[in-house]
Amino acid sequence: MTTLAWIVAASFVGGALSVLAAALFAFNARAGWVPMLISFAIGALLGAAFLDVLPEAIVASGDATATSSIVLAGILGFFVLEKLVLWRHCHIESCEGHEPNFGEHDHGRSGLMILVGDTFHNFVDGVLIAAAFIEDPRLGMVTALAIVAHEIPQEVGDFLILLHSGYSKARALLFNLLSSLATLVGGLLAWSALSAVQTAVPALLALAAANMIYVAVADLIPGLHKRPELGATVQQVLLIGAGIGAILVTHHVVERFVG
Repeated sequence: MTTLAWIVAASFVGGALSVLAAALFAFNARAGWVPMLISFAIGALLGAAFLDVLPEAIVASGDATATSSIVLAGILGFFVLEKLVLWRHCHIESCEGHEPNFGEHDHGRSGLMILVGDTFHNFVDGVLIAAAFIEDPRLGMVTALAIVAHEIPQEVGDFLILLHSGYSKARALLFNLLSSLATLVGGLLAWSALSAVQTAVPALLALAAANMIYVAVADLIPGLHKRPELGATVQQVLLIGAGIGAILVTHHVVERFVG
């Protein structure tokens, strides 16, 4: 196979495989599990942002201040985007100050936010896969496998957020599969103009991190405060920790495998 063929196959199959594996788990979760799994998703988002995506962005840019500035601008940008979604879906009189329970949907706000950020992240994954294959086909295959392994726990969280946001299972799967095509787009662009695309990688990673932080803190954590009792709080903290732990374990397993 040519280098381009490997890039196309790894980007397409890798993106679709992580989405389908995550969907298999998320769609079999019982309704009563949703509040618990949302807590897990919060941990997975925060863990991916602070332990993986943001450090990668800082290393890639070599400038922590510039990267932090992009994250800050991204959080503000996602706030404005969410406001636009709110204005489109409801009147201010009926929606102001309204926070949905876990049994209700949120007019697609957090779902749209997570799809935007996931598309950024998938695009960067495609760039990384292409860069690895151009360097060495064996490195490319290892990199693609590492990305799939790392993406699965995050994609589980994404599916749960989409379902919580009012998406049907079919729409959640469709939109996540469409978002995964950004991996293929990133791979093809990187193959055709690797040096030009690579210069944008730090900014794209920083925006992906900003999205994860914003969705977790602004959209999901407020819902946890509707259950302030001690038992629920302890459960939430433990599950958030479990989500962070899942990302941490996956990260270390991937590092050991690549090494």
